[in-house]
Amino acid sequence: MASLDDDPATPAPGRPVILEPTPAGLWPVILGVVIALLAPLFGFLIGSGLDGRDSALSPLQLGLIAGIVVGAGGVVVALAGARRLYGTWRAGQDG
Repeated sequence: MASLDDDPATPAPGRPVILEPTPAGLWPVILGVVIALLAPLFGFLIGSGLDGRDSALSPLQLGLIAGIVVGAGGVVVALAGARRLYGTWRAGQDG
């Protein structure tokens, strides 16, 4: 019976693994884009489930407007992250 040490696909012990961190600003860009895309959809979904017979606007409209406002916040976060990401990239180009 062969052991795992005899398997040629097993890497040698102590193989160096180089982990590189993500550049500053990448996660805010990803989070902002996801929020900007999903917030209006969730606002529409939540607004479709509410009952608002005695309001001037329908709940669907209110939910969609709220989702658009939250989505705009996501765009702001994504733009701030993109600015930081660009600054990180530029600092790497100068050095």
